[in-house]
Amino acid sequence: PNPFNPETTINFSTKEDGNVRIDIYNIKGQKVKTLVNEHMKADNHKVVWTGEDSNGRQVSSGVYFYKMKAGKYTSTKKMILMK
Repeated sequence: PNPFNPETTINFSTKEDGNVRIDIYNIKGQKVKTLVNEHMKADNHKVVWTGEDSNGRQVSSGVYFYKMKAGKYTSTKKMILMK
């Protein structure tokens, strides 16, 4: 999903049913938004981030990270928002 403007789709798979959480962080490590925090079935999934923070405001251009946690699995990936 790099670079993106104005939105990006995050595709992911879960191998077993369980809680999935995806948080967006800025380059300073500050949480910008929680995209997903729910129980999901084992399957292929996708979620869209529209470049907004948790208050619905557009974030500025720059580097962001999304961190996904599903059971014992954790993954962090970089995204670049270019306006």
